[in-house]
Amino acid sequence: MTHVVTEACIRCKYTDCVDVCPVDCFREGPNFLTIDPDECIDCAVCIPECPVGAIYAEEDTPADQQHMIKLNAELARLPNWKTITRRKEPLPDHEDWKDRTDKLKELVR
Repeated sequence: MTHVVTEACIRCKYTDCVDVCPVDCFREGPNFLTIDPDECIDCAVCIPECPVGAIYAEEDTPADQQHMIKLNAELARLPNWKTITRRKEPLPDHEDWKDRTDKLKELVR
């Protein structure tokens, strides 16, 4: 199994999860983080680190976020989505976006 970053991360991009990942499985896009399912070891240390609760074990991913399982895998393979291994500041307007839902249309690839 793997872990999945859901829509809650879009336009926030908190990176607290990156600091604790022992295998560097996070990939960074312009306004979202994804987990490479081929690298994730299912350790779950990232889940409690996310301030917006955007990370789930694949089997616990909410029904309305199931599409994110496939999307995480697709984005992780894009050449412009590079491995991120250190925490960065969230996006400048993250406070405006952290409680919003249905943010998929905001995803920049």
